[in-house]
Amino acid sequence: MYEDTFRYLTVGRCAVSPSGDRIYVTNYEHHKLLTLARDGTVISTFTDTELQRPWGVHVTPAGQVLVCGHFSHTVIQVDREGKKKIATLATQKDTIKYPLSVFYNWKSGSVIVGQNDKENILVLNIK
Repeated sequence: MYEDTFRYLTVGRCAVSPSGDRIYVTNYEHHKLLTLARDGTVISTFTDTELQRPWGVHVTPAGQVLVCGHFSHTVIQVDREGKKKIATLATQKDTIKYPLSVFYNWKSGSVIVGQNDKENILVLNIK
């Protein structure tokens, strides 16, 4: 299995693709999203200026990868391969501040974001 013992908070959260063939891991200290094979082999490493101190990660039933940039105050969508950004779903302009968790509700077509500095959650309608 994959292990990075360089710093204290190397692994923030992880999520598994619907087919179970990919594991997505946020690396908080190194500002990265890692995509791993089922056996722990690193398939790809993603970095972006809109992904500073990534924490929460979620994979939708359709295989879309959503990631929170805790210090960049963003929620972005990354391709299934974990190699490129598809879209920026929310920024500080959308009142996001220190996001920690993200979830896609397929019934309502909304993205739900939990934030560190807020007492409420943010619901983004993306249908």
